[in-house]
Amino acid sequence: MFTEISRKEIKNELVQKLHEISGQDVFDCYQCGNCSSGCPVVDYMDINPNQVLRLAQYGKIQDILESETIWVCSTCLQCSSRCPKGIDVAKLMEAFRTINLRAGLGIVDPRKLDVENKDELPPILLVCAMRKLTG
Repeated sequence: MFTEISRKEIKNELVQKLHEISGQDVFDCYQCGNCSSGCPVVDYMDINPNQVLRLAQYGKIQDILESETIWVCSTCLQCSSRCPKGIDVAKLMEAFRTINLRAGLGIVDPRKLDVENKDELPPILLVCAMRKLTG
């Protein structure tokens, strides 16, 4: 399959915004896959972390913003600690979430949670969820 990609598409506004927010250069990634192989929640992601980086390199930020992966990431920093190029992948995931939250997407109102037995949930789970999902 042949896909044509233009320079304008690769260096689009969302790629620049991603760099501004995260301070990370996705173009440093050479797809070794260490980030994905060390991720404890990769089985729950629809796009693996190294694939997220590849899509970002192609300027396909909107595909990433619409994925579940950015919300599934636990920000445990395994990916960041394993990257031989020093890319802070967790910081990139946080930047993707920030872009969505600034656009009003993915925001959760804790008062509207439809979860049975909220009192039995681990407090750290609620803190993490609120940190990720509130604007």
